[in-house]
Formats: sequence, C-alpha cells, structure tokens
Amino acid sequence: MPSRIPEQPKEPEENQNPMDTISKSLLEGEIIEALRKIYDPEIPVNIYDLGLIYDITIKEDGFVHVLMTLTTPHCPVAEILPKEVEAAVRGVKGVKDVYVELTWDPPFTIDRMSEEAKMLLGLW
Repeated sequence: MPSRIPEQPKEPEENQNPMDTISKSLLEGEIIEALRKIYDPEIPVNIYDLGLIYDITIKEDGFVHVLMTLTTPHCPVAEILPKEVEAAVRGVKGVKDVYVELTWDPPFTIDRMSEEAKMLLGLW
C-alpha cells in the first residue's frame, strides 16, 4: 500500500485579497475613464460614450472581461481598437488581467450612444 503525504494547507498568495463591491465599483469607474480616452478615428466621440462597450465584468481576483462591439463588422479599426481597449484596461491600477471580447450581437445602433454623444454628433 503506497503511503500518502498529507496535503499541506496552501499559503495565500500576496495581494490575493478579494475585492469588495465598493472596490469593484471604484475600479469600474477608473476603467470607464480609461476607455473614455479611446476614440474611433472616424468619429469624434470616445468609444464608451459611443456605446461600443457593452459590459465590463470585474472578478474578485482583479480579472476584467470587456464585451464590446464596433460600429460595423467592416470597421477599418477592427484589428486595432480591441487591442487599444485591452492596453487601456490593463494599465488601470488594480487590474490583474483583461480579456476583450468582440461581439456583433446585438449590433451597434445609435441608441447605445450617450445623450452627450448624440448631441455632439447632431443626432437629435
């Protein structure tokens, strides 16, 4: 009969404290501000107010999932914009890792734009 070595309790890794709701909310605000610095080069509105960001999910370990779209599947910045989003989110203090998912469902419409973006583009 093989002898078994009892498992040792794992030491908690440094900085592995789970985030509370307030910390997640503060981090989400910082992520949104970072995203507001990114612009579609053809439209003078940042991608967050343009409505290209569908969802930001922050896990307790600091992993961030961003669900986004583009104005059209043939958008000329389709190769670049998701990478810019990833870099911007990754640069926010407190973000451990980020995954940017591009989706076409639902498709982008101007209904997703903020009121300020619609006013800026004269869509009223």
